[in-house]
Amino acid sequence: MPTRSPRIPTGPGAPATIADVAREAGVSKTTASDALRGHGRVSDATRQAVLDTARRLAYAPNRSARSLRTSVTDTIALHIPEFLTSAEYYMSFVFGVAEQAARAGLNVTLVSSGRLPQADGLILCDPMPDNPVVEQLMDAGLPVVTAERYGGGREPAGVVWSDHESALTELLDHLRARGARRPAFIASDTSADWALTLQRSYARWCAEHDVQPLLRKAPFGSAPDVLRGVVGELLAEAPDTDAIVCAADGAAAAVLPEIRSAGRVVGEDLLLASCVDSMAMRTAEPPITAIDLRPRHMGRECLRLLCETLAGEAPPGTARTLPIEMIVRAST
Repeated sequence: MPTRSPRIPTGPGAPATIADVAREAGVSKTTASDALRGHGRVSDATRQAVLDTARRLAYAPNRSARSLRTSVTDTIALHIPEFLTSAEYYMSFVFGVAEQAARAGLNVTLVSSGRLPQADGLILCDPMPDNPVVEQLMDAGLPVVTAERYGGGREPAGVVWSDHESALTELLDHLRARGARRPAFIASDTSADWALTLQRSYARWCAEHDVQPLLRKAPFGSAPDVLRGVVGELLAEAPDTDAIVCAADGAAAAVLPEIRSAGRVVGEDLLLASCVDSMAMRTAEPPITAIDLRPRHMGRECLRLLCETLAGEAPPGTARTLPIEMIVRAST
């Protein structure tokens, strides 16, 4: 096997970084970090190669990163909207965090109040700026990574977010191509960034296509009967509605009975879609077109970014985009 020439750090006295170690060892920064800390699923051969490379380059952990971990607990705190813990998106997100934490040799503790347990860092899923618990957690002094952007006054250490504007625009364009001219949007009445982005995107799309908006709002986490009431009123007030897009997880499947009771046929004289894919969308009759937000992958990416932040490998303010995609089904 050919040997690598040691990288000479640039600048007078410049120390080797974790990126240098990873490059010379031929692995990712995450694998190099796991190997050096003794965490994760790293083979013995790879771990030894990373250790040898770090020794050869005289690598030393970043001092500022080490200062973040003066009281290492190997525990990550996680907060999600507490009244939605049974929603499929959030459960999948939690599993994704837990999977990646297990690979890194870390524990995960769910937090339901502003009082934090001992932890090295914090992940906030869909943080709402008007939620006092979220505000307390953001001010707790721990490195924070958010799943979706936070609209409050304090910047997190990192964020993993998805381009909901582009995804909804693609969905509305699809409905228009299928003949829809009066698409309605059932929004979630919440201050979460994704919800506000969807509302703005719908309004912009309607303006660009000279369409009168049909926007209705339902409280975040609404029960099925509440959602059915909103759709029933919509169809009574605007009988020319020919498509409905629901923002919330599970909402599109929940309103199917109301649509049928109004004498409409989904997939024929009324198109139906969801901004969140789930088992309910896949098993509905007919199956419902939806945007796959990849929540499990989102959870894994948030934990990975937090670990890199704690290790000094990701600079403060790092933002990463998680790709999402539309899944077309019989409802449209």
